[in-house]
Amino acid sequence: MSDKKIIAFFPEAAYGPALNSVGIAQACEAMGHKAVFLTDPGMAGVYSGYGFDEYLVNMSEPMEPEDMAKYWQDFINSHIPNFNKDPYDQIENYTKECWEAVVDTAKWAQKDLPSVLDKVKPDLICVDNVILFPAIKQYGKPWVRIISCSENEIEDENIPPHLSGCWADDPESMAKFRKKFADEIKPIHDDFNEFLASCDEAPYPLGQFFEASPYLNLLLYPEAIAYERKEPLDRKRFQYLEGCVRKDEAYEIPTFKANNDKPIIYISFGSLGSGDTDALKRLMNSVAKMPVRILMNVGDYKDAYTDVPDNVIVDGWFPQPSVIPQMDAVIHHGGNNSFTECLYFGVPAIIMPYVWDGHDNASRVHETGHGFKMHRQNWTEEELHKNINTMLNDDAMKKRLKIISDDMHKEHGPSKAARLLDGLLKQAEQTQGEPA
Repeated sequence: MSDKKIIAFFPEAAYGPALNSVGIAQACEAMGHKAVFLTDPGMAGVYSGYGFDEYLVNMSEPMEPEDMAKYWQDFINSHIPNFNKDPYDQIENYTKECWEAVVDTAKWAQKDLPSVLDKVKPDLICVDNVILFPAIKQYGKPWVRIISCSENEIEDENIPPHLSGCWADDPESMAKFRKKFADEIKPIHDDFNEFLASCDEAPYPLGQFFEASPYLNLLLYPEAIAYERKEPLDRKRFQYLEGCVRKDEAYEIPTFKANNDKPIIYISFGSLGSGDTDALKRLMNSVAKMPVRILMNVGDYKDAYTDVPDNVIVDGWFPQPSVIPQMDAVIHHGGNNSFTECLYFGVPAIIMPYVWDGHDNASRVHETGHGFKMHRQNWTEEELHKNINTMLNDDAMKKRLKIISDDMHKEHGPSKAARLLDGLLKQAEQTQGEPA
């Protein structure tokens, strides 16, 4: 064990990045370090619930946590019509509006970060986001970028662009997406570069909002299904963590009113996607016609489910890392936690993406034979039932999942991350924080 150091984690204000960082922070504390969290007020309480100190950083106009949660819920729900569009056609609406909001978070955070960092006095800073926070880069201590989304967040011309959902063997669609993204994002990017200039940072090339850390970059992605890049990632600075599955409370499968001896399926569109209750109800009622049991995460909308089939149990939250290992199949929206947890536990998945890197994860799970990509609305019951039956019965798919699960279990992701961070701290002591 090295001397106790303070490691500050600054995840994006969303549950996926937040809970991944919790897993790494738990492992860092097990090594004897102190982990603390910098957080938007809207996520206050998440980290203290796991026993960590929290330091608030406003990433938008200050408002009550309840108002902030409602703001983002309303933002997502207002885009439900856009969820049916393909990623290319989402660029001009949902994707562009998200980047506008993300740039604003960087501007707001810059107001608080310098003083918060001076208060925390971290020896190391880990940031999981899609945008640069200049104060972190300029603080004078090593900083680590955590990439909890798809690995194509680190760009390479030979792989699908981030958020595109393109197939790996379709360069024509990749080029088409890149051009439209650049055209639509340019005014937002110009504004961001002006902000960087005001912080004495050099401008980024069009379309880039963050950079790789010169110290260390941690990808939660499974290396077994990594893309084939033109420029391979330098393993001294880029490390795959094979998922970062956190410890959560145990979960015992409840008794159903029907089908207690049948396969069990978990359905979740995530905390934000649960707002599309019409889509989830249609999915629930279709799957419920099969000889299966269903656990269904409906977020804050449990009251909307008044007519639930006997082989279905709905709830507003499940300890997912404890649930998925007990499932025979999962249907989800492509969030990175669900994506990596299914692979980690060797459980096949149907991914019905609606936004962001869910599109990338859906394409990747399909083209590597670990599940299926399906449109979230434009599916037939026959197609859905066929894919579910394949997941439950296809021995070749089960074998592929067993292989990748075994591979991901070779080294515990959070423990590997903690070991790498500990090594970086030791190196920083020797080199006064200069990047390798």
